[in-house]
Amino acid sequence: MMATDFGDISFLIDKFRERGGDRAFAWHGQYLTYVELADQIQHDVEWLVNELDVGVGSRVVLLGDFSFRSIPLLLALIARGAITIPLTETTYTNVRDLLTEIEPHLVLDVRHATGISSAPLVERGYPQAEIHRLFEILSQRAVPGLVLFTSGSSGKPKGVVHDFSRLLTKFHNPRPGLITLNFLLFDHWGGLNTLLGCLASGTLVVFPETRTPHEISQLIEQHRIELLPATPTFLNMLLISRAYEQYDLSSLKLITYGAEPMPETTLVSLKSIFPDLELRQTYGMIELGVMRAKSRSSDSLWVKLGGEGYQTRVVDGILQIKAESAMLGYLNAPSPFTDDGYLITGDSVEQDGEYFRILGRKSDLINVGGQKVYPSEVETVILEIPEVIDAVVYGESHVLTGKIVCADIIISGEFDEAAIRQKVKRHCNSKLQPFMVPVRISFPKDGFYTSRLKKRRDR
Repeated sequence: MMATDFGDISFLIDKFRERGGDRAFAWHGQYLTYVELADQIQHDVEWLVNELDVGVGSRVVLLGDFSFRSIPLLLALIARGAITIPLTETTYTNVRDLLTEIEPHLVLDVRHATGISSAPLVERGYPQAEIHRLFEILSQRAVPGLVLFTSGSSGKPKGVVHDFSRLLTKFHNPRPGLITLNFLLFDHWGGLNTLLGCLASGTLVVFPETRTPHEISQLIEQHRIELLPATPTFLNMLLISRAYEQYDLSSLKLITYGAEPMPETTLVSLKSIFPDLELRQTYGMIELGVMRAKSRSSDSLWVKLGGEGYQTRVVDGILQIKAESAMLGYLNAPSPFTDDGYLITGDSVEQDGEYFRILGRKSDLINVGGQKVYPSEVETVILEIPEVIDAVVYGESHVLTGKIVCADIIISGEFDEAAIRQKVKRHCNSKLQPFMVPVRISFPKDGFYTSRLKKRRDR
């Protein structure tokens, strides 16, 4: 029998064989070893070849979430040089109309496949003869591809096309591994980056079923988790829930955070509760990948970005990045690159030598009569008020000033709305310039969306 060709993941397969019976994944109370993972990938590669004729340029939707079934299939698709489109159920619902831009050959549905060898549901597509120019580039290069979708929080989701071989380059020389809880998502690069980093370093990675503070804390205790990548919103929920008091989180060595601005009050509280824990800001974009990052200190919002394969600069207060791992382009939107290859990130920053402070998205900026207001600055001040659990600041149109500052606030327990409004405005007036103080304050009864990036309502 001919040896299986694992293509761009051959280096990973070699590592898996070396790790043998070591645990690779924990999910739903069960474990999968590295040798079991390698064997299943080999089986899936042969199945993709013999049963589905998947090869270089094949466009395949992988519908599901992190599981014992989805991960071997994902790696097998990379090995075959396919263009993989991983989608969770929520994203699949949101972007179904955009799949006409992709015209997938196959949809592999593993949403209900619990075992490592469970058969996916297979739906065949009917792609047209003419394909998107970005897919032609991947086929000409004979490399695997990856399609991810932006959240669409500021408009229609954009399809991001990557040369997967370039994204894999950083994992050839992995950092020392830490037992990791993969908090981030299957169909965004943050989650895939965490997965591949753990696999390359040969460590155990644990997948949650839900992402509540209590379940995450329980998994940290159970598996002696050392690394927790999370969002500031979740970390604030962890503090509010006080779940850290009910479970043993002493195994944690590092918490990384990104995807949204970190309120300084949350960072200070985390450092106070976990004084011996390293808190490290990360920076990544679906269009670029995840950059190497180093916080000035655990209680600092200043971060050094860059490293091998990345160049940074600031133009008119906006961060621009040139990266070897940058996307090829959007399926359904104009190019965001400058003529010399820098991606205009849209993130407003301050710079101090090698360090940056991320202020927020330029699109989130509230222009009040010509004065700039960054929501994160106001949110940080509001979160200093003891009764406040969470706050989201945004702009609304106003006939005189163009925009006014508004805030949605979640308060703990029973409260008097008029009294809290007065307290919030009084506190903000003591810390902020008058034009930054919220004019309208609301108390939504149904809470916020699960991601701060999607919290701001369409206005």
